[in-house]
Amino acid sequence: MRIRYALTASAATAAAAVLGLAAAVPAQAAEYSSALKIKGVQYDAPGRDSNKCSGGNTKNEYLTIKNYSKTATVNLKGYKVKDVAGNTFTFKNSHTLQPGDQVSLRGGRGTDSDAKNVVYRQNCNFIWNNDKDTIYFYKPGGTRADVHAYTKKANDRDGNGYITYHG
Repeated sequence: MRIRYALTASAATAAAAVLGLAAAVPAQAAEYSSALKIKGVQYDAPGRDSNKCSGGNTKNEYLTIKNYSKTATVNLKGYKVKDVAGNTFTFKNSHTLQPGDQVSLRGGRGTDSDAKNVVYRQNCNFIWNNDKDTIYFYKPGGTRADVHAYTKKANDRDGNGYITYHG
């Protein structure tokens, strides 16, 4: 008879550190020192996908980024969002997030608004895959602020096309 012990991820990481081993931690499990983090993603826009600039639904695909700091105001200018295929969006204009504030980065064309907390990619193509993808979020200097991988089957249990990461 074999006795098996299950370690939590934090216990396994601590044990590996004590033993001097490198622990293999999935990218989305890493915690980065950034006030801004990905709150959630509407990776599958409601309705039938249509990337037409006029009448399409790319504006309904969006990434929500939140300022989790209790004191710091953060300017999004220079932050970058990227998917696993290399599709990239860089915040080129100033857009400040007060502590606890969030912004929706939407597909399609539109007018960015601090008041409505929305930034448009000015691109009518979808960026997030409907089955699986990885979302990378980088600080202006190039260091990673946050990352999340998802699969529709594993992460979207209610099937509504939206996944929440940081509450």
